[in-house]
Amino acid sequence: MREELDDLQIFLSTRWTILLNLQQEIFRVNGVEDIIQVLILFTLECLESDRVLVYSERHTLLRVLPVLVVLATSGEKEGESIFKKIKISRLMNIFKRDPVIPAFPDLHLAPASMLKELAPYFHRLTAQMRFIGLPLPHELSVKEALEYQKEYLIVHNISTMRTDHDDFCIRFASAVNQLETLNLETGVDVALKKRIKENVYLVVVAGFQLLSEWTGRVWQQSAWKFSRPAKDSERFDAERSVDVTDYEKVVRCNYTAEERKALIEAIGYIKGVGIMMERADTLVANTVWESIHTQLQDFVQSKIPTMLRTSLRRKKEIARLLSDMRTIAADWQGKSPQVEKVKSRKLSREDNLVPPVSYHPRAAFPTAAQLHCLQYLIHEIVTGGSPKKAGGFFTASETEVPSSELRQLESFFNRLAFFPHVIDYRATLAHVTDLGFLWFREFYLETSRVIQFPVECSLPWMLVEHIMDSSDIGLLESILLPFDIYNDAADQALRVLKQRFLYDEIEAEVDLCFDQLVSQLSDQIFIHYKSRAASKMLDMSFMAAVNDHEKYYVLPKRYDHLFRIRRVKMLGRNVDLAHLIRQRLNKVFRENLDFLFDRFESQDLCSVVDLQRLVEVLRLTHELISEHIAIDPFNLMMGEISETISLVSFSGRLASQVLLELQNDFFPNFMLCTTTQRFVRSSKPPKRPIKRPSSPFAEPSFLFGNIDLNEAHGVVAELHSKFFGLPHMFAVVKLLGSRSLPWLVRALLDYLSQKILVMEPWVEDLRDLMPKAISLPPYDAGVEGSLNHFTEQLQWAVNYDGRPEMLQGLKEIGSLIFWMSLLDTAMRETETVHFMQVVPWLGVVPNKDGQLQQLLCDDNYSPVVSLFKEATDEVLYSTSRVNGPAFQSMAKQAEVVDILYMNNLQTGSVLDYTLTYLHAILSRSRVKWDLPPKSGLIEITLSKEYHRIYSGLQYTMLQGVPPSVQSLLLAYSQISPEGDSFQDRYGDAVAWGGCTILYLLGQQLRFELLDFAYHVLSASEAESLPSAQELLIERSKSGSAAYSMEVVAFLANAKKARRLNNYVFSLLRACSPHEDRLASMVKQSGVVVHSFKYPVTPSLLNHLPFKGDEDEEDANVHGPSSTTGFGVPTPDQTSCIEDLLKNSRNITESPL
Repeated sequence: MREELDDLQIFLSTRWTILLNLQQEIFRVNGVEDIIQVLILFTLECLESDRVLVYSERHTLLRVLPVLVVLATSGEKEGESIFKKIKISRLMNIFKRDPVIPAFPDLHLAPASMLKELAPYFHRLTAQMRFIGLPLPHELSVKEALEYQKEYLIVHNISTMRTDHDDFCIRFASAVNQLETLNLETGVDVALKKRIKENVYLVVVAGFQLLSEWTGRVWQQSAWKFSRPAKDSERFDAERSVDVTDYEKVVRCNYTAEERKALIEAIGYIKGVGIMMERADTLVANTVWESIHTQLQDFVQSKIPTMLRTSLRRKKEIARLLSDMRTIAADWQGKSPQVEKVKSRKLSREDNLVPPVSYHPRAAFPTAAQLHCLQYLIHEIVTGGSPKKAGGFFTASETEVPSSELRQLESFFNRLAFFPHVIDYRATLAHVTDLGFLWFREFYLETSRVIQFPVECSLPWMLVEHIMDSSDIGLLESILLPFDIYNDAADQALRVLKQRFLYDEIEAEVDLCFDQLVSQLSDQIFIHYKSRAASKMLDMSFMAAVNDHEKYYVLPKRYDHLFRIRRVKMLGRNVDLAHLIRQRLNKVFRENLDFLFDRFESQDLCSVVDLQRLVEVLRLTHELISEHIAIDPFNLMMGEISETISLVSFSGRLASQVLLELQNDFFPNFMLCTTTQRFVRSSKPPKRPIKRPSSPFAEPSFLFGNIDLNEAHGVVAELHSKFFGLPHMFAVVKLLGSRSLPWLVRALLDYLSQKILVMEPWVEDLRDLMPKAISLPPYDAGVEGSLNHFTEQLQWAVNYDGRPEMLQGLKEIGSLIFWMSLLDTAMRETETVHFMQVVPWLGVVPNKDGQLQQLLCDDNYSPVVSLFKEATDEVLYSTSRVNGPAFQSMAKQAEVVDILYMNNLQTGSVLDYTLTYLHAILSRSRVKWDLPPKSGLIEITLSKEYHRIYSGLQYTMLQGVPPSVQSLLLAYSQISPEGDSFQDRYGDAVAWGGCTILYLLGQQLRFELLDFAYHVLSASEAESLPSAQELLIERSKSGSAAYSMEVVAFLANAKKARRLNNYVFSLLRACSPHEDRLASMVKQSGVVVHSFKYPVTPSLLNHLPFKGDEDEEDANVHGPSSTTGFGVPTPDQTSCIEDLLKNSRNITESPL
């Protein structure tokens, strides 16, 4: 054993050992030089005339030729004289035409390299400088390399391949159609039948030649790339790879984008033609065999007898060989063999002709032994059994065969070379379409000393990545073609190489690559359709306004072809690609929804419009994809991610987040602007820091598809990011839906109830701090006097420590009321659209009084129920096989739908329900909010009711310079006032909260009559004060004015406050009339239970003081006196007071 291992080691360590031993042993045989000469001539003729059918035979001849040349030049007898019969120019043309020869999948040979390496071992070869002087592949000049690339690279020949592919497909389809028509018809002419079948045979041979040429080009290109590694190479991943391996230089870095595209197209042509020919196997196989049988019998039974009777009748040896050919290959079909007798030369040529031989063609192909014997006998006939005389197989000048017969023999000899491959149709087709060599890299694994290269360096996966990254839409249909390389490589590993470990490596890479393909392809599909959806949702006016609007359009891609692929053959298994894509898309949709919700949870409530827009884009994406493939319903996925799909889930994820934002950020930190109907964030920093989760990383595909569309939609989203208004409320209604909105409303009402309970102690504290009497100054005191009087009397409201909290509570209550009004507006519009869609099916129409009524059909059913019942009756009484029970079930479901929709046609108002709920809360704790006088009369100076408390708070709120006066100051006096006004800090929400409570407590008229700010306004109207603009103009001209800036600012604030209060009262009166209101209570379940009618406040007309009595006036100014200070008004005074009250009502009912 030790000696054998030593011999093996010596053998492997010596280069060209086999060839040296062969050279020593072969020349011991006599006449071996003639054999080598014949082999060289045969090789040259095959390579020059394309006598071979499959590319592997041509590559074998190319690999053998340099070895034969080396052996021929090393011979002792005729080593120098062999080139007298074989021109060196023929050999040089072959070597120059193919400087690189494929040897193994990842190895190549170069004739020049072989000859140069063998020169030191074979001394006579050194004398042939023309062979040794051939340049190596890496030594070629730039110009020569460019010339060779035109032959080796597919990108330079793809146009020819495209033309050949189209022509052959037409020819093959035409031949197959003719054959199918021939098989269906009877009584067809024999000559026509023979011609059609012969045409099928020729088309099959042409197909094999075409496939062999294309596959050979792919292999030659691979060998060329292996021989010329890339000079400029970069690492594919700086983290995973340190150095660029040799395999990366010859594969990953060595193919340009155009070359990869051409290679993909070539693979598609090879596999496409191969599949087309494979599908016609059962139809074509017998026809091809029959054609081979016909050609063979026609030659041996018709042409050989003619040769024996004419030109070869005197040549006994050739005649014997021809007879042997007939004996070997003739199919007599049960008849006795015909023996041809040589006739006299005196007979005419017509007498020597063989009569037509009749034989029945059948699908019986010759054996390999028969074909080999026929080829050998033809060679003997042509060469005469002497290789020395041969100048070539069919170009010998000393042959005894006439030229006409020689051409026939040459033609038949060439056809015999094709017969074995055509007979074994499937094996040849599998061989010429085998591209597994593109995967193998064992040589580079050994040289690089690694277990396996990364998948990014694998050529099949490189092609897949190129298809996915390419902008060429047509390549997408070829995305599965590179995986046929894995199938071919796995088949070769198991069946040819019989190496299980190779198959395991291929299988592992296929699993990884296919998973990545499904993942990346699904992501690309999702991105494409989402970009299309986002492009469709862009406003047309925006598209018309931008200059580069082309980048916002998304061209369609042919993904629908991939959705129809149900079976992909992968290593012997059938994989449902559409099912895998469907699973991945379902996962991507859920991940996108979860990302959108996480993003919304990290932002304030103003981003709800952006969220709703993103959800609508995602919904449209789902609709576009659902046209091609069935994925989970969008509402189901939305319910799963928003956590509203459970039967016991009443608060979804979105509803909880909206409530959390309203309580923690929106109501405390946003200001209401009644004029614009919007909430804006206060410039004052929040007292409590708002804790939100960090915003997730925004993938462009999870927003609007790509960067350009993200920017376009971002511009639209920015318009709604700084405020909260009606568009945001519509978004809230659409996102939450009918399932989560009731829970949100109920939670907000609980929040409202908590705020009312929290404010009750503050109201009691303010009532305790109020003085016993607060008198109203007479109008004679003037505006400044009234202001000084109220400023002195209302210090309790200014100095109260809980004043900011009290105002903040009123602000949050007012913000909630206005938020509910926006919600009511949005819900009413949504319900109106729904109502218009439903009522035609329910038969609902308005009557004369404007009330809704249902008009039933003749069968006393609504239109929708009647329609389904009629359809059910037609199906049950018809003879067609239709599922009758299903129609009956639908008719019953229509009745249920009719009942449900009729009960939900007229829904209540959210704002009305909120006011009713707040009224019930105030009614339960009315003692704490309202302290009516014991006498039942209105107390003007001694009142401590809520309206008096709110009047004091409102008076303190009117200090500061309003924005309108600030702009006038800046325009006329170039003075910018310092500090911010109450409006800047709280907005209009305090007025909404305070006035709503006033209205629900029934104190609106008392507030309007006895309010401090209103009294100052009445005093200013009595004095006929000029406007703020006139006062500022006067000050700018004369340097002084009759009134100070504080008075001007207060009056401006008071007028705005009165307009705002009047607007709030008018809205409340329209929504919930106080005269018809029934005091009610609300159960814990939210059901409103009407209890009793709240008593109207006693009339004050008979107990109001008048200005005519000075004593009474003094009493009103300095404080309350005894009850004798009040007098009974006369009828004229009563009518005057009634006119005053009417005017006050008209003011409160006037629009803003």
